[in-house]
Amino acid sequence: MDAAAPDAPRTDRPRTASGRRRAAIAEAGGEAGLVAYFKERVYASFTGLAIVMVVSQHPDDPAHAFLALVLGVVGIVTAGFVADIVGHLAVHRRFSSAGEVVVPVRVALGALGTLVVPGALVGAAWIGWIPAEVALSIAAWSYVLTLAVIGALVVRRAQLRWWQSLLAVGLLVALALLVLLLQTLAKSV
Repeated sequence: MDAAAPDAPRTDRPRTASGRRRAAIAEAGGEAGLVAYFKERVYASFTGLAIVMVVSQHPDDPAHAFLALVLGVVGIVTAGFVADIVGHLAVHRRFSSAGEVVVPVRVALGALGTLVVPGALVGAAWIGWIPAEVALSIAAWSYVLTLAVIGALVVRRAQLRWWQSLLAVGLLVALALLVLLLQTLAKSV
C-alpha cells in the first residue's frame, strides 16, 4: 500500500464535532477563517474565565453568576461577529454575501461552545443541584483547560524546535496570566 503524499489533501473526516467545525471553517474561509476560529475561542474563554473568577467572590447568588456568565460570553461573541461584519464592510465597501457570512457565523457558534460546560455547571448550581462554589471552581478549571488545549494545538501545529515550542508555551502562559489579571481587575473595579 502506497502512502499518500505528505501534501495531499486528507479525505478522512474529523471524528469530533469541534474537528468537523474547524474543517468546515477551513474549507469556507481558509487560513483566515481558522485564525478567526481560534481567536474567538480564546476571547470567549478569557472572558468566561474572568467572569467566573469575579462572581466566585460572591458565590451566594448563582442566578447572578449564571446570567453574568451567559450574557458576558454571548456579548463578547456577538461583538466579535459584529466586528467581522464591520471589518468586511470597511475593506470591501459592501455587506458580506450569504456565502461570505458563513465563516463569521461558524466562528461565533464555535466560540459559544466555550460556554456549554461552564454554563451548564453554573446553571446546575442555580437550580440547586450542586453547590455554587463547586460549580464555579469546576467552571474556572474548564476554561483553563480550554485555553491549555488551544495553546497546545497551536504549538503542536507550529514548525518550531523543541526549545522554541517551550518558549512559545511559556510566553502564551505569561500573556494569558497578564490578560486574565487585567480582565479580572477591570471586572472587579
